[in-house]
Amino acid sequence: MNLNCPLCNGISSVFCEKPKHLFYKCDTCDGIFRPKHTFLTAEEEKEHYEKHNNDVFDERYQAFVSPIVNAVLQDFAPGAKGLDFGSGTGPVIAKMLTDKGFQVQNYDLFFANDVSLLNQKYDYVSCCEVMEHFHQPYKEFELLKSLLLPKGKLYCKTEVFNNQKPFENWYYKDDFTHVFIYQPKTLEWINTEFRFSNLIIQEKLLVFES
Repeated sequence: MNLNCPLCNGISSVFCEKPKHLFYKCDTCDGIFRPKHTFLTAEEEKEHYEKHNNDVFDERYQAFVSPIVNAVLQDFAPGAKGLDFGSGTGPVIAKMLTDKGFQVQNYDLFFANDVSLLNQKYDYVSCCEVMEHFHQPYKEFELLKSLLLPKGKLYCKTEVFNNQKPFENWYYKDDFTHVFIYQPKTLEWINTEFRFSNLIIQEKLLVFES
């Protein structure tokens, strides 16, 4: 059975089939995704996120998001306007940047759902461990691009699959809320499709430039 990719609409076929995990891979953009019928309900997904111990004062949590925070500090001055998209139960990026004099708004589908923030424009948007949760990645990246001012930057953090090990043995796929996995070709497809001016792929940071 083939499915259409939720990112590029390309033809996709079964890539990994295990008792609890079923993934398809797109022939066009290399995106790897779970079929919709295996998704958690919204209530189950929210309950899963509520179990995360995201204490904004936890030094390990701060270190985890530091690639994004450090990039913002390097690229922008405190007057720049930012949005943390998918800020979760503990908006640590906003806390760390606010401590440095930055102004950052928090948006989260489950925990800070102020949709008025999605009608504004920002110098930078952070998206830390969020894009792998996108049920509709095309729609979400279309939105993220629309949020950026000219010369704006979208900072993302996710685990990119690049044949680190056989996919069926890769730990990142085991989280049931990780429904869309990106490969380098997938990121390049996004960069081209949404007309970003540049894409920087680093080990712990992805930067799309408006």
